[in-house]
Amino acid sequence: MGTWFPKIYDAAMKPLEASQFKKIRRDLVEKAEGRVLEIGSGTGINFPYYKNALQVDAIEPNPSMSKRSDERLRCAQVPIQIHESGAESLPFADDTFDTVVATLVFCTIPEPLKALAEIQRVSKPGARLLFFEHVRMEPILLSKTQDFLNPLWEKICDGCQLNRDTLDLIKKSGIEVAKIESYYAKLFLYIEGINGMTEREKYDE
Repeated sequence: MGTWFPKIYDAAMKPLEASQFKKIRRDLVEKAEGRVLEIGSGTGINFPYYKNALQVDAIEPNPSMSKRSDERLRCAQVPIQIHESGAESLPFADDTFDTVVATLVFCTIPEPLKALAEIQRVSKPGARLLFFEHVRMEPILLSKTQDFLNPLWEKICDGCQLNRDTLDLIKKSGIEVAKIESYYAKLFLYIEGINGMTEREKYDE
């Protein structure tokens, strides 16, 4: 990830954040309880909304991004620690987290299925997994348009995959999908998942 993109990220997102995104983020992040893992914390835009977490471990592979989160980190209402790490190899023990938060990040993760497997590994059985992501759209004309635009979009938006079917990836990973809400003609989805592997299943393995 480049060093120029973090400088424009908040400004580029401001129109969406000022409309519906702020409420979506707030509602999602307020559901995060116990020890929380945030995937790809970026400029810390979610940090002000944590109220019910005991502790947040936020991973962000780009130091230029996390550096821009300093002010939000200082103003956070709960303890937050940022780790410079990618999602495909999380520096945490098995069964560590009660909740995982990922917002607008899976479009940029190089190996999303590996990241989803890691999320399940470090989450407790029954942990709540909260996603807000843009996805591949259902109407064939719109999805083909996403395919057409993706090469240019990837270059402009620092690796973002406009046409990634993140919901399908979540389902394929074995995460139990409990709730889906759609926004902007189903371009954006709120997905509430559960780490479905029980203690008994882990013991039986």
